[in-house]
Parts: sequence; C-alpha cells; structure tokens
Amino acid sequence: MISLVERLRAELGPDAVLTDADVTDSYARDMMPLAPSGSPLAVALPDDVPGVQAVVRACAEAKVPIVPRGAGSGLTGAANAIDGCVVLVTTKLDEIVEIDPDNRLAVVQPGVINLDLRGAVEKHGLFYPPDPSSYDWCTIGGNLSTNAGGLCCVKYGVTTDSVLGLDVVLADGSLLRTGRRTVKGVAGYDLTKLFIGSEGTLGVITQATLALRPLPQAPGTLVAAFNATESAGAAVARIVREGVVPSLMEIMDATSIAAVEEHLKMEIGAGKGCAALLICQSDAGGEAARRELTAIEQVCADSGADLLHTTYDLAEGRMLLTARRAVLSALEVYGAWLTDDVCVPRTRIGELIAACERISADRRLRIAVVGHAGDGNMHPTIVYDPTSTDEFERAHLAFGEILEAGLALGGTVTGEHGIGKIKRDWLEREIGPIGMRVHRSIKAALDPENLFNPGSMFAME
Repeated sequence: MISLVERLRAELGPDAVLTDADVTDSYARDMMPLAPSGSPLAVALPDDVPGVQAVVRACAEAKVPIVPRGAGSGLTGAANAIDGCVVLVTTKLDEIVEIDPDNRLAVVQPGVINLDLRGAVEKHGLFYPPDPSSYDWCTIGGNLSTNAGGLCCVKYGVTTDSVLGLDVVLADGSLLRTGRRTVKGVAGYDLTKLFIGSEGTLGVITQATLALRPLPQAPGTLVAAFNATESAGAAVARIVREGVVPSLMEIMDATSIAAVEEHLKMEIGAGKGCAALLICQSDAGGEAARRELTAIEQVCADSGADLLHTTYDLAEGRMLLTARRAVLSALEVYGAWLTDDVCVPRTRIGELIAACERISADRRLRIAVVGHAGDGNMHPTIVYDPTSTDEFERAHLAFGEILEAGLALGGTVTGEHGIGKIKRDWLEREIGPIGMRVHRSIKAALDPENLFNPGSMFAME
C-alpha cells in the first residue's frame, strides 16, 4: 500500500513535500515559546487549491491530522505541529487574484503578505485597514485564521470587519464558498465570520474577498506624556466618551519607552518621570484632522498630561510610530520575551497596567506594556532569561496572572492573537460550559474526525 507521504508527493510533486527533520522542525512552531509542539510526519506546500484539496483528502483517508500554517508569526501556538501530523503551509498560494476599484474589493489567496496587499491596493487609491505589528511578513491567511487586529482597529476594526467572503476547503476536501461581493447580504447563516478566527480547526482558507476603503489622508500625529498611568487611562476614556475617533491611539508604559529609546538611540519626547505615553493619529485630513487632534490635546491637558506635541510632518509621525512598533525588538536586548494579549474595557486600561506593575514586582521580571488604547487591547510583554529554568517558570506564572487580571477587570483573554494551544483552559473559563458545548458541536459537525488542528483552541471530549 502506498504511504501517505508517497501519495502526497505523487499529488503535489516531490519538492512540495518535506520530511527531513532538520527542515520540518522550522515549520513546527510559531513565536510563542510556552506553547507545546510536536514533530510532523511531513510538511506539505501546495501551490494551488486542488493541491490543498488533495492534501486534505489524503489525510482524511489516512486519518492523519492536518495543521494549517501561514508564515508562523502567531503568538499562541495555533499553528504548532503535533506528533505525526501533516503541516499544510499556504504561503505558496500568494496571488492577488483581483483588485476591483469600482466595487472597492480585492480577492486574494492566503499566502499574500499583509503589507504587499496594502501596497498593491494603494496604487488604486484604496486602503486595506488591518495592520498587525508583523504586517511586513504575516500572511492574510494567518490574519483570517486568528482574526488579527493592529494599530488601526480603533477606527477601522479587526480583520473580520474587512471580509466579504471566503473559499474554504472542508474536511472531505470539498470547496465551500461563503459570503458575497456585495456591500450587503444576509442570506443564511454568516458562515464567513464562523471561519474567521477559527484557527484552522474547521477548514483551510484558500481565498478571501476583502472590502477596501478609500486611501486615508496623510495623518497628523499627537504625543502626550503622563506622569501617572491612571491619568493616561482617564484621558483615553474621556476621548472615547466625547466621541472622538482617531485613526490610531496607542499607549506605551515607562518600561516600553525606556527600552525603545535605548534601542533606537533617540528620545521620543517623554522625558524623565514619564509613566505613560499616548500616541494618537487622525487621518481625517485637513481641518477635520486638526479639529480631532485639538480635541484630543485638550482632553489630555485636562487629564494631567505633562507634555503635549502635535505634528503634521509625515516623517516625524512615522518616526513616532516606528518607536511604537519597535518595542518587541527593543526588549530583546534584555532577554527572551512572552507577549500576552488581553483586552479590557477602555476605562480600565490604567488598572491593567498597574496590575502588570505589581506582577512584575512579585515575579521579579521586567514587564513592558504597550497596546491599542483605542479599543482596550493591551500587550503586556514579559522578559526573561531563556537559559534560566527558574525565570522561565516565573514568566509562565506571570503570563497566567496577567490573563487573570484581565478577566477580573471585565476583559477577555485575547483581543487579537487568538487562543491557540496556550490559552485553551482560559477559553473555557471565559465562555463557560455551555459556550464550550456549542463550540464542540460546531467542530464535530464540520470536522467529525477531528483532523483539523486538533488540540488548538480546545480539546474535544
């Protein structure tokens, strides 16, 4: 009898199926060191939809699990291999199939890099909003599978808010088309949203129809420095309450600021004694942008900001955003890092940062907090020595304590990174037994043999 690997090579070609352990190990895990991973039987790299279907059908007949994977930029272990699985990599399906400027949509395959799509549609005067921090190398397929967000979420929403329809290969190898190309449409269940954020547990996304927006105006940028995180949190809450919707509103704590200034060898205007920095942008253009930023500046001043600076110089604005995006790289000089992902009500951002400061002191670890203040999605990042078993264990404990703090503040254990293999127990704590029963029922209906990414998000009973 022909083996599964032999069949896959016959279907895809010998170069598209990898089995050398030295090579397959590089596909076995994502960026989350806490998440478990196994050794795959093979890594398959199909370059078209029939190839994806062939992999799914072959694995279904052999009853071998499939773990879909994009670029591996995830932070929860959602794309981590399990022993004996086939890792199905979608990066070769990298075609921008269509850009339709008149209907403001694009049709793309899952291997398209987020930044490449943004650059391609910009030539048509259009804009694809989701912009995760890894946007220069993460793929659209991975963004869809985790419902990724980014810095622009406060105004433009997360990935699901920009998706009109999907093509998905189901567990029997058939191709499901969901959604539409129209602006409106409510025929049947919203299957598109069901697959977005499902982390490869229900099917393999092979194409997406994405809604685009007109290209925004060049943004103005405001920076506000506060000597107390509570004051920064109060400013965020009041900005939201007053109905101002900037295109970006990010927050950095003192640890993040210090790391970035040292890493980039530059001052970002915070000054000594700064506990939190708020970075806001408005892409409304012209006088509208000036009104928005003036209103934000007044709120920050009233909330106790020690420093306020507004610029309409694009280079200066980009420099400030570069500082925000550089936080993880800046922390690497101190050790390895674990990035958490909790979302709390915007009125409680200050409390979450304070909780992280307490956890940092208790666990004797550096914890830097940055996040999307406009929607309350915070990313506390724990720095530890990877050669120290003791520090790794303390980092693991701190990771869970941050999630606990987020839930206690009325939040969620993930705002945009997903559950993966690292937060399975936390999902059950958050949504409860009835919610888990519904999840398992949906999984069983679409993947009765439990072959799509088993063990990610939750375990089947």
